[in-house]
Amino acid sequence: MQNPQVTTFTTMQLGRLVGYSTQQVRDLERLGVIPSAERGANGYRRYRLRHATALRAYRAMAAALGPVPARRLMPVLIDGSVEGAAERIDELHADLSRERSRVREALRGLEVAVAEADDMFADTDAMTIGELAQALGIRVSALRHWEREGLVHPLRGAASTRSYGAVAITEARVAAALRSGGYGIPAISRILDEVRVHRRTAEVQRLLTERLADLTRRSVALLGAAGHLHDLLADRLAEAGAPLTPGRRTAP
Repeated sequence: MQNPQVTTFTTMQLGRLVGYSTQQVRDLERLGVIPSAERGANGYRRYRLRHATALRAYRAMAAALGPVPARRLMPVLIDGSVEGAAERIDELHADLSRERSRVREALRGLEVAVAEADDMFADTDAMTIGELAQALGIRVSALRHWEREGLVHPLRGAASTRSYGAVAITEARVAAALRSGGYGIPAISRILDEVRVHRRTAEVQRLLTERLADLTRRSVALLGAAGHLHDLLADRLAEAGAPLTPGRRTAP
């Protein structure tokens, strides 16, 4: 376990220790990515090992999630409860797993839609807007927005109720997968038009396959961050006087 009383660092020394510039260290401190530094009698910042631990954890999280999500998460890990921090880390793994499932469903739906394009679709297999939104893990308002933008084409029933058949379900799955991958509405519209009009699926299949590969990379990077996150939270537990392993007792 690190002892925060053993070593202190200047801003430059801390930056060199973790591969950041002096300005980056100051900016990350200002954003709450690392705890506030102590000030010496001369007014200069003094950092300790816990600051280095937090910076390493942030760097690893940025590789897994991206800098912006990592910056938002770090203050929670530093200032929130340890239980809440551990829960948030668990949610990150679950989010990646859910997103991977959505992309795979989009790929499967695309294959089925092309293979069964001329088959009859049973009305009983259609989904309501609420059912589809729940299946995709998105808001109903997002589906309505995609409809207005021409990405998804539901059927209209009595009293203007929406019903989503095989084609609309596939459109929504592809749109959800690409949106989560950072693609904008115009790009998704162009890709879906290629599928609808020309039955050209190569591009969307390539994009979805690349999305799966990116999710795998992020999962591996998140595993790589686990050691730094462990050190960060273990230090916080030690400061609180809580044992790292429940049930373990020190011999008298």
